Amino acid sequence: MAQRLATEYVKATLQMTEFQMKQFLLTADTCFISHRVKILGGGEQEIVLEEAGGEEVHLSFQQRGSIYVCTLSCRIVNPHLNNAIRKLFVTYKGTGTVNRIYQGLTMVYVYENGSVRRISEVTPLGSKLVYQHRHSLAEMLRLYKSDTVEQEIESLRVNIDRLLDQRNRVCGNEEIQEIDRNLAEVTRKLFELEA
Repeated sequence: MAQRLATEYVKATLQMTEFQMKQFLLTADTCFISHRVKILGGGEQEIVLEEAGGEEVHLSFQQRGSIYVCTLSCRIVNPHLNNAIRKLFVTYKGTGTVNRIYQGLTMVYVYENGSVRRISEVTPLGSKLVYQHRHSLAEMLRLYKSDTVEQEIESLRVNIDRLLDQRNRVCGNEEIQEIDRNLAEVTRKLFELEA
């Protein structure tokens, strides 16, 4: 099995409430990792996670109302520190790109609200899609309950009825041919939607 050389977080963001931040700080210290908090101006806080070997990750949080938002761009080598940031990122529903770097390849994970949406393998020879998120059950239900197609079908039927009434009222061949062209186009769209 290939050994991971480093993990990069690229423009990743996560959000937490003040209570969640306190919970995180209570669990942040382990036998491998310690933390310190710096209070900056304007309600900002910086949490520094430090591994026993000296590697650090600086997490800058900006307060927006009752939510703290962290934008994270860093490269982590230490596995204990990497594990702590991974748990933080998933627990607090992080969004962004995470590159897991191995010898000769990089696995690129795209996260949205803490869940993986896409995984790609990037090598010097190119990129290959490994996984792509499909619709979740909630998304499928939302699509199923959506009635935009039915509304468009109803609108097309009303338009066809209007064109047929107009055709019955006109006498000139040119006008009838123009109406027939419009009818053909509208009925084609209706057929596509009903299929």
